[in-house]
Amino acid sequence: MFLNYRINNYEDLIIYIPMNIKKGDLIELSITKYAFEGKGIAKISKDKLLGKENSSTEENYVVFVQNSYPGDKVKARLLKIKNSYSEAVATEILKSSEYRTEPKCKFFSVCGGCKQQDLDYDKQLEYKQQQVEEVFHNIAGLKEIKSEKIIPSDRIFEYRNKMEFSFSDVRWLTKEELQSDEKIERNFALGFHIPKIYDKVLDIDECFLQTQIANDILNFTREYFKSKNISAYSQKTHKGFLRNLIIRQAFHTNDLMVNLVTYDDEPQLIEGYANALSEKFSQVSTLVNNINKKLSSVSTGDYEKVIFGSGFIYDYIGKYKFRISSNSFFQTNTSQAEKLYQTAVDFAEFNGNEIVYDLYSGAGTITLFISDFVRELYAFESVNSAVEDAEFNAQLNNVTNVKFFTADLYKSFLPIVKENKIPKPDIIIIDPPRSGMHKNTVSDVITLSPKKIVYVSCNPATQARDVKLFLDAGYKFIKMKPVDMFPHTYHIENVVLLTK
Repeated sequence: MFLNYRINNYEDLIIYIPMNIKKGDLIELSITKYAFEGKGIAKISKDKLLGKENSSTEENYVVFVQNSYPGDKVKARLLKIKNSYSEAVATEILKSSEYRTEPKCKFFSVCGGCKQQDLDYDKQLEYKQQQVEEVFHNIAGLKEIKSEKIIPSDRIFEYRNKMEFSFSDVRWLTKEELQSDEKIERNFALGFHIPKIYDKVLDIDECFLQTQIANDILNFTREYFKSKNISAYSQKTHKGFLRNLIIRQAFHTNDLMVNLVTYDDEPQLIEGYANALSEKFSQVSTLVNNINKKLSSVSTGDYEKVIFGSGFIYDYIGKYKFRISSNSFFQTNTSQAEKLYQTAVDFAEFNGNEIVYDLYSGAGTITLFISDFVRELYAFESVNSAVEDAEFNAQLNNVTNVKFFTADLYKSFLPIVKENKIPKPDIIIIDPPRSGMHKNTVSDVITLSPKKIVYVSCNPATQARDVKLFLDAGYKFIKMKPVDMFPHTYHIENVVLLTK
């Protein structure tokens, strides 16, 4: 049986694909391109799928292959078969790409965090830039545009200022552990959740994205609570004491925070841990205990207790100092954050007399960073606690030309503008979450009609979607520049400039 269909995302060709191929089949593929979110692309002809190896038919059926790079020849198992494409996972590398490298981390193939750690870093950058351009070609309809050269990260390891680990009463066993004769404790783990498996955790004793002292604290915490026979929280039974360990480390000061998230409030138990932690690690400047009774796996507590220290750490982006609480959002790659924000400044080309809005302003990091370059700044944020942090940070840095507002950026922020008689903006800076902007917020921006929009995003796909709406409303795409905040992952930040 054959199916006639049209490929939408590639060449507009009509081909026939045999429907007797099925999920689980193994096929050999040559990887020729790299797709967004870290999958290799292979194209294969109908005849090859039928087993006719000497066919001269054009290869035009697309297969997205996990764990593969351009230049690889792989044996792949089919996971999903669609009319216009298939998805597969490489089970064996028959011929390696010249760009493959030896991963540094022993958990690389299991963890799921650093999916590109076995790829040369210069090639990571090249592919990320290509992926951003392709997303804007396909989603925003900007077929001819090219991005400015991507900004690489100064550090490709030990660059994260925050790492979040989970406790679990079900430990994920690696292939090596299953084959080992060594007795392994299976009902306690501290590390990362296995992708798509909510209740099992891979026990991690080192992560190269954080510093060595953070790894030492991770291992100390595990051994301390195991020695006391303290239970890990179960996602199935919702019982157990230990839920999360979060380590936040400042890169421009000596501050270091440990945040232990627990299901119950047990002061004596936490006091014992605090004494042992401070005795072992004098570098820990503050310990907080978030008590989280929620059934969901979020790490934010219902309430928080400061065990020692101030309950905050302080760090800098550029010349500006920021107070960071246990649940504050702060860019996880501190040194790259400065480059990201400087790119936004460069794109805006402020003349010093502008009125500027900052949407999704969080704790005021971008707001304060650009405050020297403009006349007046008005920042809008949906989360009230973030607005409180931003106001504190403005006072901390003696910035007086900024006003912060709590506004619903998922409905409309125009009522706040009208109610407070805020003057219309010359420039709007936008830095939304991964989901992008709500259509109502896009509409609000179009209504305000700023001369320039500088759009910063950690998700080029939703950014391109929103940019298309601005283009349809009469804005012109000027330029964009990716900034690599997350080496060894497929995630990328991107800055876009639009003008009226």
